[in-house]
Amino acid sequence: MRHFETERLILKPASPEDAVFFLQLYNTPKFIQFIGDRNLRTIEDAEQYIRNRFRPQIDRLGFGNYVVVLRENQQKIGAVGIFEREGLDVMDIGFSFLEAYEGKGYGYESAFYLKEIIQRQYGVQRISAITSKDNYPSQKLIEKLGLTFRKFVTLPDETEELRYYESD
Repeated sequence: MRHFETERLILKPASPEDAVFFLQLYNTPKFIQFIGDRNLRTIEDAEQYIRNRFRPQIDRLGFGNYVVVLRENQQKIGAVGIFEREGLDVMDIGFSFLEAYEGKGYGYESAFYLKEIIQRQYGVQRISAITSKDNYPSQKLIEKLGLTFRKFVTLPDETEELRYYESD
């Protein structure tokens, strides 16, 4: 499975070996507040989540969710991905980072690069993004990536109305 590199980062396809990291990331207060509680409580929960939610798309399409790793010290700092998401007709870009690594440009660097790779190498031209109404840092990053707010959406089996963005 291919990984990608930017000047400062490595984007490595998520695998069950990353379960400890995803358990940490997905249980941070900001992740739960802005993205939602994925009910990952054990390493085994995280391994299953990766196997059942991330790997099928990676195996089928060749891309999906990536762990963002600092090149300088191999530290795992976040995740970025482009996903098929139930309730959306357009592939969805998403990202999350440990709080210590927010505001340093890693989100933009990884998401912009992945968006470009997916468009060039896999022919995915339109990209969407969703975010909660009060997640202003994500909204700013989504707009910096070139996506424009289009409407409010509610995903299947969810109650929260989300902001929906799409590339032109």
